[in-house]
Amino acid sequence: MATFSKSQAPRFSVEVDQNPYLPEGAREVNAIVTVTSTGGGTTGGMPMPGQLPGPRDGGGASPDAAVVIMVDCSGSMDYPPTKMRNARDATAAAIDTVRDGVAFAVVAGTHKAVEVFPGDGRLATADPETRALAKDALRTLSAGGGTAIGTWLMLADRLLASADVAIRHGIVLTDGRNEHEKPEDLRAALEACAGRFTCDARGVGTDWEVKEVTGIASALLGTADIVADPADLSGDFTGMMETAMGKEVADVSLRLWTPMGAEVAFVKQVAPTVEDLSARRTEAGPRAADYPTGSWGDESRDYHVCVRVPAAELGREMLAARVSLVLPQPDGGPAAPLAQGLVRAVWTDDVVASTAMNSHVAHYTGQAELAQVIQQGMDARKSGDIEGATAKLGRAVQLASASGNEGTARLLAKVVDVVDAATGTVRLKAKVAEADEMTLETRSTKTVRVKK
Repeated sequence: MATFSKSQAPRFSVEVDQNPYLPEGAREVNAIVTVTSTGGGTTGGMPMPGQLPGPRDGGGASPDAAVVIMVDCSGSMDYPPTKMRNARDATAAAIDTVRDGVAFAVVAGTHKAVEVFPGDGRLATADPETRALAKDALRTLSAGGGTAIGTWLMLADRLLASADVAIRHGIVLTDGRNEHEKPEDLRAALEACAGRFTCDARGVGTDWEVKEVTGIASALLGTADIVADPADLSGDFTGMMETAMGKEVADVSLRLWTPMGAEVAFVKQVAPTVEDLSARRTEAGPRAADYPTGSWGDESRDYHVCVRVPAAELGREMLAARVSLVLPQPDGGPAAPLAQGLVRAVWTDDVVASTAMNSHVAHYTGQAELAQVIQQGMDARKSGDIEGATAKLGRAVQLASASGNEGTARLLAKVVDVVDAATGTVRLKAKVAEADEMTLETRSTKTVRVKK
């Protein structure tokens, strides 16, 4: 395991939790990989051998991060008029949270994207003067026009690409559906921006499309949420920006090496949210592949790794996978290893050992199913399939109760009447507030950690 000086950058660790024992003929190995980053700093200096580099100027004076805030200014933001005012106030609060030296810009989004500050295709460097100028520029924001989020993202990408920084981040606020560009245009924009910057997405009010907002966050490895009451935007934007300002390392990948005959079945982030990374695999040399994890500050995340290995005789033991955390080098050299863990496979005739499911694997398998059945249940409810919705949401209540996911359980209780949580017996509520329905959908992938 590699460690890094606190004054330089975060220290990473990898912990593997699994039951390595398999019955004769079994081929599937499951493990929960916990990645933890601690002790990030903002001062530079030359790194010691094996350490991550600090900020690029060696002293922290030049920006090591850039952020673009994209504010929906479509016509619907004027209904009610307080919505646009709240958006301006929230953006001002976020600007106040940008730390000195960070490059930033504000974009007004309608059926086109317009630079609000600083303009001319540039980013400003945050200090008291530029923050004050940016907040003055927000007074020009007014509602009018349509919604084409792909154009906003592409402008943000061009602005962020102009900065020679480690961390590139975007924030998108929208109150409506992406009706003024084709769905394939938004998909193309997301594909173009993926891996270039991370992005948080927020839907304000209840007239936006959940799958559009969560799709943006998923593609760009950010967070998604609903702000049902526009008055709550300032607090939410401040929290988002504080989190973004806490990021110290970007473009970190989970690298899986497997021996001859073994293959990765899937890789999923399972905490703090469920996100399937399997389709984002990129080859990284013989029998190795990288899976993107985005930017890191002081935090911990869990990943479910499933590997298929060749069947072996009893008593055989093998390395099923080597899990490493790696960081690309600015000069294009070999990726720097940050930490490492091993996934093992041992074939045994001990029935008790080989049939026991690891508690971490069992917990997160349930959490992944919880996210899936909520989405299926809500889709069934919208289509009028009462029986299917009741069955899926009942299973969701059962899983949330069994895993201690109290937050999701409370959200489910606003959509169904719970008769018996343990058995998943529920009745659909006749009337559900649209905000409650959208909150459940948007937050369905949020998980709880394994109880120690």
